[in-house]
Amino acid sequence: MLAALRDYESRNVLFTEPDGSWPIVWEWAKGVHVWDAEGKKYLDLTAAFGVAAAGHANPAVVRAGQQQMATLLHAMGDVHPHALKARLARELSRLTFERWSAAANVSSRQTAIPPKQQIRRTLTSAATGKVIFNNSGFEAVEAALKTAMLATGKSGIIAFEGAYHGLGYGALNATHRDHFRGPFRSQLREFGHFLPFPKTKADLRLLTAAAKTILRRGKVGAILVEPVQARGGINVPPPGFLRRLRELCDAHGALLILDEIYTGFGRTGKWFACEHDDVIPDVICLGKALTGGFPLSACVGRADVMDAAWPASTGEAIHTSTFLGHPVGCAMALAQLAEIKRLNLCGRSAKLGARLLQRLAAINLPHATPRGLGLLVGLELRTRTGAPAAAESLRVIKAMLHRGFILLPEGEQANVISFTPPLTITETQLDHTVNALQKVLTTNGLRRT
Repeated sequence: MLAALRDYESRNVLFTEPDGSWPIVWEWAKGVHVWDAEGKKYLDLTAAFGVAAAGHANPAVVRAGQQQMATLLHAMGDVHPHALKARLARELSRLTFERWSAAANVSSRQTAIPPKQQIRRTLTSAATGKVIFNNSGFEAVEAALKTAMLATGKSGIIAFEGAYHGLGYGALNATHRDHFRGPFRSQLREFGHFLPFPKTKADLRLLTAAAKTILRRGKVGAILVEPVQARGGINVPPPGFLRRLRELCDAHGALLILDEIYTGFGRTGKWFACEHDDVIPDVICLGKALTGGFPLSACVGRADVMDAAWPASTGEAIHTSTFLGHPVGCAMALAQLAEIKRLNLCGRSAKLGARLLQRLAAINLPHATPRGLGLLVGLELRTRTGAPAAAESLRVIKAMLHRGFILLPEGEQANVISFTPPLTITETQLDHTVNALQKVLTTNGLRRT
């Protein structure tokens, strides 16, 4: 199979080691486990890029997809719709803006709030959301960028160093890593302004000053940000970061767009990572764990923002696609959301994530730093000189693979070992992972203090 891919797939897609040690070929997956083509069993610490939040092949999700495939396999999303698209749009509105605005109203009644904040709370009261469905995460980001352009009339955006928002030509303007952007720069308009992603409160003060300078020029219509950077290296900002961005957007007439494609649906210990800062965005981008394994994403905006941006259809939508709001994806998404609620996976993620961080910290290696939020956790490795330990990180990940654990590197230098398992993983399975990791780390050139 790998030989066939080498011969018939673009050679830039799949990396293979000459000795055959990487990759494995997935045959099937169930719960938190994956089996390869040779029948070997692995514990999946990636959830297949964060997709399998409720477990691989969750029975309720699979059943919903199978039943829908037997009833209506395809519809005409922007012409002749199907009922499930409306149901999912309604559910996403309830889960985001309706739930957030209800919480904000309760908070405003219980707390004395300065007049300006009272105005903003009033604007968010009884809010609903409106949805643009897409197929992949970057398409949801591009729908959000179009929303900001139409709503504000301003094409510029502020994004952040280390950001990953996908690889379409619109999203590339906000994806920071030159590895992705560099080869195509001559075809990009490059309307993004990149600011450092803050790590400390001091960084936050510097960020505020730099953002104000850019915003005062009057050409920025949105700030686009991941509440926690995943592919950037599991970077967790200081508390108050999103609140500061919310204030900047309110003051300068820009939209706050949150890319929660990775962080959404319980990954960080709450339904959405913005809830850690009690911030309501104008637009949120969702994907990955939305369906548990079917290509479907969503750009969800506050209804008044979406209505101000997008004109009513006169028979030809200005943003659409053949598979918009695919019926199988919608059926699976509704089942997946129900499973996340039923299994209390948000609370489980918060509890197990804290346990995982404690266990990683106890490994006590001099140049290994754990960080994360919920079950979005990274272990950064550095050399004795402080340089990113990319080679060591990759050696460890390959050694863990051969021991039966699937892990991935993150960060521009690939020196952060990431842990984004299915939220159904057990404490025992996490402990087993850390025990194996400790053995591998101490036998791969990294010694304890």
